[in-house]
Amino acid sequence: MGIKEIEHYAKEHHVPIMEQEGIQFLTKYIQEHEEICQVLEIGSAIGYSAIRMAQIRKTIHVTTIERDLERYQKAVENIQKMHFEEQITIHYGDAFDFTPDQTYDLIFIDAAKSQYIKFFEQFTPFLKPGGTVISDNLYFHGYTKQKERIESKNLRQLVQKIRNYITYLEQKEGFTTTIYEIGDGIGVTRKE
Repeated sequence: MGIKEIEHYAKEHHVPIMEQEGIQFLTKYIQEHEEICQVLEIGSAIGYSAIRMAQIRKTIHVTTIERDLERYQKAVENIQKMHFEEQITIHYGDAFDFTPDQTYDLIFIDAAKSQYIKFFEQFTPFLKPGGTVISDNLYFHGYTKQKERIESKNLRQLVQKIRNYITYLEQKEGFTTTIYEIGDGIGVTRKE
């Protein structure tokens, strides 16, 4: 069992995992910031990004949350097969029902796009000063940068929520955000 098998499973079963460019950015960011040990991930899917983060160094511990039962079970299976039970703690359930009992160096948000502002507000009180929030999919397949009118009302509303989140990050006091044109758009927000 290896990373390639997880990537293959995700492609075959249409499980959204981070694009290669995005996961390379995330892992490089963690490698370059050796102070990152405690990570909170909102949205485990099948455990791919949690495993990739845990692989960086033994001192990293990832707490991850997944609300889809099938994906949660697959994530548990992948974590066990890759022998990361010591470094990854996975919780089944809705992130909004989860209350951390510690603080984190990094919060990685890669779950329901329409809830990004709520995730940020709920979990940044548990982010250490100088800590980072990384948000994936801010370009949402290019839709958030598109000027033309989007036909589907649901898609239009979702895209507007992501745009609102980007504006929220840019204006949020006590935080500094940089958005990178990498993968599907990645926001890096540092707590002052």
